[in-house]
Amino acid sequence: MFSVAILAGGLATRLRPITQKIPKALIEVNGEPFIAHQFRLLCRHGISHVVVCTGFLGEMIQEFAGDGASFGLKVEYSADGPTLLGTGGALKRALPLLGEAFFVLYGDSYLTCDYHAVQSAFETSKKMALMTVFKNEGKWEKSNVEFEDGRLLEYDKKNQTPAMRHVDYGLGVFSKLAFDSVCVANDKPCDLAHLYQDILNRGQLAGFEVPHRFYEIGSFEGLKEVRQYIASHATNEENKIR
Repeated sequence: MFSVAILAGGLATRLRPITQKIPKALIEVNGEPFIAHQFRLLCRHGISHVVVCTGFLGEMIQEFAGDGASFGLKVEYSADGPTLLGTGGALKRALPLLGEAFFVLYGDSYLTCDYHAVQSAFETSKKMALMTVFKNEGKWEKSNVEFEDGRLLEYDKKNQTPAMRHVDYGLGVFSKLAFDSVCVANDKPCDLAHLYQDILNRGQLAGFEVPHRFYEIGSFEGLKEVRQYIASHATNEENKIR
């Protein structure tokens, strides 16, 4: 299985005052930091190597998780440095720790999709990147993807259209070559959304539809839903994967 880059460097302003003193990844979820649940989920899906891209208070994440051995993983860290690099810039800096292709996961997401199937779809596509999508119909987030007949036709987080019935699920796969794009310069801030759009414009972005909704702790409502979901489903999911 590919390595996973977890984007955990943001300021998480929507969760203040909780995130004034701790990074979002360490918010308590059912008795332990959220990232512990993420790690175990990834391990159950066959992931063995994780690179955490850190920024604000990132040293606290490293102090908690260490080398990842207690979670059955090898965990490494890539820090933004004095300037927050954004999601795209953080990945560019982390490339030396990642392979020729790798998963990308947002640090506030709990995604129960089939990671093996996602990796297989990326490899079959022969494209530079893959975006997972979910038919959201604007329910949990504003739909921002036009996806039809297995093809990703349009993606825009700011300018949605009626044809957009899917949403970026939160799990991507990238070839290292995708970061040769001019929109991602070394040590310069960049949003991952800009890179996705650039790759799509070049005809190099595959799409993969997942059947179940995403969970995330980016808001207080989302945090409540994640706590409820993990409390009622995590054990069943582990048994299914076994």
